[in-house]
Amino acid sequence: MQTVIFHLNAACSVALAAAFAAPAPQNPATEEKPIRVLIVTGVDWKGHLWKETGPALREILQADPRVDARLAEDPGFLAADAVTSYHAIVLYFKNYKLFAQQEKAQANLLRFVENGGGLVVVHYASGAFEDWPEYRKLIGRAQKIKHDPRGPFTVNIVDATHPVTAGLKDFVADDELFYDLRGDEPIKVLAAARSKVTGKDHPMAFVLERGRGRVFHTTLGHDAKALRSPGTSELLRRGVLWASGHTVTNDQPELMPKIQ
Repeated sequence: MQTVIFHLNAACSVALAAAFAAPAPQNPATEEKPIRVLIVTGVDWKGHLWKETGPALREILQADPRVDARLAEDPGFLAADAVTSYHAIVLYFKNYKLFAQQEKAQANLLRFVENGGGLVVVHYASGAFEDWPEYRKLIGRAQKIKHDPRGPFTVNIVDATHPVTAGLKDFVADDELFYDLRGDEPIKVLAAARSKVTGKDHPMAFVLERGRGRVFHTTLGHDAKALRSPGTSELLRRGVLWASGHTVTNDQPELMPKIQ
C-alpha cells in the first residue's frame, strides 16, 4: 500500500489539490476501494511532537489493510478542496496561532462533516480552533488542555453495544487523562476513566453525529508511546472505521486484556 507524506502550506495547497484528489491505489486483497484517511497534524506543543505522533497514527491505521492513511503536515491544507476526496479526517494538532486561510479551513471542515465525511479528533485536538464556537459543537466537547499528570490509568468501556466498542474490554493506558471537557451537545460516551485530580469519571472516547457525518472523539494519545498502547490503538482504528462509514471489526481481541 502506498504511503505518501505531504509537506504542505496554504500557498501550495491549491497546486497539490489535483494530486490529493487522484484516486488512492487499490488493494486487491481487501475491498475494491481503500478507505482514504487524511491525518492533519504539523504543530508541536509541550511534548506533543507531531513528527513522532504523525507516523505513529499512520502506522496504527494502516495496520488495517483496508486503510490508506496520508499525512498533511500543515493544518492549512484543510482549506484545500482536495479534502473532499477522503472518507475521514483525523485531527491531531492544536493551533495557538492563526494559520493561513484558517476561516476557509474551518468552513471546509464543517461542510465536509455535514455532507457525510467522518471526523476523528485525537487528544489535544480537542483544544484546536479554540476561538471558533462552532468547533465545540462539531466535536461534542472541547477544552483548554487540563489533565492529570502523565501515568497509567484504567480506561473503562461503558457502552459495550456501540460498533466502536463492542467486544472490547477495559484496558490500561499510559497517558494524560483530560478532565476539563466542556460543551452541552448530545454525545454517546463509549469509554471513561477516573481522574486522580477530580476524583470523578471523565469521557475518554465518545461519538456524535453532525448532519450526515459521524464524529469520533478520544482524548487519549499524548505521544507515540500512548498511541501505540494496544487498547488505545485498537480504539482509534475502530473509531476511524466507524466515522468513515465502514464496517467495524474486532480483529485483535488478544490485545485487550481484561483488567482485574
